[in-house]
Parts: sequence; structure tokens; C-alpha cells
Amino acid sequence: MPGTQGPFETTNNTAEDQERDPYVAKWNIAILAVIFLFATFGNCLVLLTLLRRRKHNALMHTFMIHLCLADLVVSLFQVLPQLVWDITDRFRGPDFLCRGVRYLQVVGMFASSYMIVAMTFDRHQAICRPMMTFRKGSARWNIPVCLAWIASAIFSLPQIFIFSKKEVHTGVFDCWGTFIEPWGVKAYVTWMTLAVFILPALFIGTCQVLIFREIHHSLYTGPEHSPGPRRKGKLIGGRNGTRSASDSGVTSAMAKTVRMTLVIVLVYTLCWAPFFIAQLWNVWNPTTAAGISAIKILMILASLNSCTNPWIYTIFSSSVSADVQAILCYCCSPRQRKNSLPEDSCFTGSSTVPKEGMF
Repeated sequence: MPGTQGPFETTNNTAEDQERDPYVAKWNIAILAVIFLFATFGNCLVLLTLLRRRKHNALMHTFMIHLCLADLVVSLFQVLPQLVWDITDRFRGPDFLCRGVRYLQVVGMFASSYMIVAMTFDRHQAICRPMMTFRKGSARWNIPVCLAWIASAIFSLPQIFIFSKKEVHTGVFDCWGTFIEPWGVKAYVTWMTLAVFILPALFIGTCQVLIFREIHHSLYTGPEHSPGPRRKGKLIGGRNGTRSASDSGVTSAMAKTVRMTLVIVLVYTLCWAPFFIAQLWNVWNPTTAAGISAIKILMILASLNSCTNPWIYTIFSSSVSADVQAILCYCCSPRQRKNSLPEDSCFTGSSTVPKEGMF
């Protein structure tokens, strides 16, 4: 299928695929180029800002650094190859490059999804199980982030063996996958949808429900009736039985990080759900499957997610927003930046770096 190089393309080549609409191809190239530029620029800008503030970073900054890195993998190894293949119509590199690009395409998808899972899990731990926070203390390695990258690298390995550079027509070579007939492609697409989208969505949804229930208890029944602060009070309360100043329920900063995470999750779902639904529809109901043009449009919509995450974080983070604004406008001197807030007032809540009075 010329010019359609999704992360796990499964459509077979046929003689009818030889021709493509040049008008549609030009629009695809233009839109993909814009998405690539915006995704690369936005994630590099926010990543640079976060790295410059690294010594003052809250834990949520760490998650966003890795989410920016995951989105850059999507931009450089998913959007860019798709753009190049739309221009050249066929894959022009050697076999090892074909396998490597296919592998990195899916690594980016897994990493983006699992980093959101890690963020949501951290918010759940910080709000619903604060006792674990004080037991863990500070850690040199962020375990959820490390697990997200390791799982992404391992779950993407089948790409190396499924895809290769092969002859799709007489004298015509392209980067395509080989599946066991007739069930191989169905099992593959179903597994990818479950691992990248459905299972993470279920986990995230469960965590969000528990988080909002905890916030509801804190806001409407008082922090003394909320399970999380009650457990934390037993652990850090004073010797004379008085309640510590830290035992104050869910703070506005923590609630703000929850709202930010929820927005990121909703945008991810809106961008990727149509693409996964179309892919499942193609393999399980091929007689009425979505057309090539529809798949291309949905793939472009899914790629928009890599453009949105850094700007969502910028909107919710006051200090990062100020730094990004200063970089873009070139109107803030180095001295003024040095005297900026030492810690993000919006993201001081952490599940692994506890501080007195944090929650």
C-alpha cells in the first residue's frame, strides 16, 4: 500500500494499490510535515525548559521529561518515516533500517501510553496511598518510568521479526510484514490494541475513579474522614497524638496535577481510539473494512497527540509556562530567569519524594 506506513501496517499490497491520488498524497505530505514540525518543536522546547530547571524539578516534571522523550520518538520515528514514505512512495533503505524503524515506531507508541499510565499511578499513590510515600522516601531511580521504558522496548521486539524489506511486486521492494494465515494479522492487531490502548485505558480509568473518590472524600467530608490522610496521620502524627501540619487532605496543587493528567488521558484517547477501532475493523470485518484513505486520515489524527502533550503541561504548570514564554519572546534576561520560582507551585505533590507539609 504505497504511502501508508502506519506503526503496524497490515494491509496487503494488490495490483490496485499501484496508483495513488496525487492530490490526496500532497495534502498528506503537507499535513504530516506540519505535525512533524510542531511535535518536534513543542517537545524540544518543553524538554529544554525542564532540563534547565532540573535541580528544582518536582516529580511530575520528571514524568513530563520522559513523556516528551516518548513523543519525540513518535515524531522522529513514526511521523517522519511516514512523511518520507509518502514522498518516495516506497521504502528506500536497507533491510536492517526497515526493521529498526518499524521497531522504533512501536516503541514510541508504547512509551507514550505507558508514561501516562506511570503518571496516573503516581497520582494515585500520592493521593490514595500517602503512607507508602513516606515509607519509600526519595529514590534515585523512578521505578514507574523505568518500567514504562523497559516494557515498551520488550513489547516492541516482535516488530523486528514480523517486518522486513521484501518484494511486493515484480521488481518492487517495500518494508512490509509477514503474518501466519489466516489468523496471524488478527492476533497481531488485537494484541497491539490491547497492549497499547485498551489495557492501559482500563488501568488509567480505575486509578482516576479512585483518585476522584479520594478527592471527593477530602473536599466534602473533611480530610479527617479521608482514608489517605487518615493513614498518613497515623504514620507522621506527633508523639502527643496531635495531627501533623502535613495531614491536610488533598491540596490544590495535587488536584491540579490530577486535572492535567486527566486532560492528557482524554486527548490521548480521542486521538488514538479512532485509529485502533479502524485497524480492528479492517482485520475482523474485511468485507466492509475502512478504506486506505480513511486509515491515512486516522493515522494523521493519532499523530496529533504528540503535538498536544507539551502544551497541555505548559498550560497547567505556571513556572514552565513562564520559562517557555521567556524563551519564545526573548524578553527575559538570564538574571530574571535565575531569580524565578525555585519550585513549581503547581507540582509540589510527589509520591516518591516526600516533604513535610506537601500533601
